[in-house]
Formats: sequence, structure tokens, C-alpha cells
Amino acid sequence: MATAMNSKFFKTSTTRVVDFHCDGRPRRWFKAFGANVDVKSEMTNLLQDLYGGRARLVEVRPATEDEEGDYLRGTEPKNVMCPTGRRGPPDHEP
Repeated sequence: MATAMNSKFFKTSTTRVVDFHCDGRPRRWFKAFGANVDVKSEMTNLLQDLYGGRARLVEVRPATEDEEGDYLRGTEPKNVMCPTGRRGPPDHEP
């Protein structure tokens, strides 16, 4: 049941590129949003909840086809300074 619901969500969702600054450093997330979502407002609230005044939303835009493909394959550039500790591919320049 959950798989069918997830599949339906992704078929109707849009992948967005979320650029923001946290502690003065640029950050980028890729995030899928359903239809009729006020993405800018939702991301502003999420960043406030996670980081308080330390984060500022810069831009939210639809991902290009190439960006969305990279995101879905997990090959998008990773920020080596990301708090998750994930590193990008070996050939990625920070």
C-alpha cells in the first residue's frame, strides 16, 4: 500500500533545487514537492525549524532534467561540508 502511495506522489511531484545559506555558507538540497504546495513558504519554515536564524533561503526553482536525473541516481554533487558527512564522487571538486 505504501509503495503505491509513494509511486503516485512521485508521478505527480516536481523536483526542486533549494539554494540557501547556513552560517554564511552556500548549501543546496534537492527535494520533491507535491502539486499545489507553496514551496518557498514550506522551505522557509523548514529551514527556520532546523536552523533558526542561522539559515536563509536564497532560491527555490524547478530542477532541470539533468539535475533531476542526477538526484534520482544519487550522482548530484555533494557538499563536503554538509553536516550529514556525505562526500561527493571522487572527481568532485568542493
